[in-house]
Amino acid sequence: MMIEKPEIGIGLIGSGFMGRCHANAFHAVAGLFELPAHPRCEILADVTDEIATSGANALGFVRATSNWRALIIDPAVDIVAITTPNVFHESMALAAIAAGKTVYCEKPLSINAASARKMTETAETAGVVTMVGFNFLRNPMVILARDLIASGDIGQVTGFRGRHAENYMCDPDSPHSFRTDLKGGGAVADIGSHIVSMARFLLGPIAETSAASKTIHKNRPTNASGKERAPVLVDDMTHALLRFSSGVLGSIEANWVATGRTMDLSFEVTGTKGAIAFSQERMNELLLTQGSGTMAGFTRIEAGPNHPPYGQFCPAPGHHLGFNDLKVIEVAQLIMAHCGLAPCSPDFREALEVQKTIEAIQQSAFSQSWVSI
Repeated sequence: MMIEKPEIGIGLIGSGFMGRCHANAFHAVAGLFELPAHPRCEILADVTDEIATSGANALGFVRATSNWRALIIDPAVDIVAITTPNVFHESMALAAIAAGKTVYCEKPLSINAASARKMTETAETAGVVTMVGFNFLRNPMVILARDLIASGDIGQVTGFRGRHAENYMCDPDSPHSFRTDLKGGGAVADIGSHIVSMARFLLGPIAETSAASKTIHKNRPTNASGKERAPVLVDDMTHALLRFSSGVLGSIEANWVATGRTMDLSFEVTGTKGAIAFSQERMNELLLTQGSGTMAGFTRIEAGPNHPPYGQFCPAPGHHLGFNDLKVIEVAQLIMAHCGLAPCSPDFREALEVQKTIEAIQQSAFSQSWVSI
């Protein structure tokens, strides 16, 4: 006889791209992972009743509202998922924390480190579970890379090079959005936060940075009509040198005007005995080299059931996970943490450390000097 599992009510704020990713993960996770409870997509909130109703119907939510505060205090909602622009994260997260809800927030955590610290300390004082959507960390190949580094398979780490480069802002006639607003933070905050989180995941805390930023397109249309233009006050491209707390030197690039690149979230870690290389554009592969001499060179490791939790999705290697699968893996950990059965990472505390690093990079680019984190 099938045993009915308890349900966890989900309230989703935002039905755009990331909202759809969250909804897909909440619907899919129970069929792929053995969980103590199953999510129930209860309420979706968006800017108008019409948009919210359309989103709820499309994404399989029972109810819709244009009042996100009503969603948060609704007794049928246990987890609040926030997929809005980051300028709204603080007010929504603080309201959810006050209501005692688990908070699942997209990255970056907020508009600056002071705001992120307030959110973090409030959540920790309240004792609520938090998670931030750095879903690329869920890739089994990235987890394998961290394990290889930690086990000493590539020897003592001597260097790190990371990049997150995309082309979605290449067109100078692409209009302003929350991303190009000062509170959006520019390329270094939008996509740079991903490569910073990856660097910390692999090699630990970053102690200081020296950075340079550049705005390629000096102005953009204020709206889709293109009739009026306004200056761009954020970076299109940032390069930063890093000194990790371990003493390892490295560098990162955040670039949303990288012609020809669609998802180059990549890294290379070198060590005294070998090296590892990865790119999200080939997210089911990890390159590893060990030793030297006539057999030196990178070997391709292909993702498969030996790299958990790949096997939850497919019993055969080479069939490939995708972007949305990483979100499902993330939600599985969220549900376990909500039920008190596993730690939740990255949580608000880790996202604060990422935000502090991003802010230090921005300060360094402005001051043209090394900045401690």
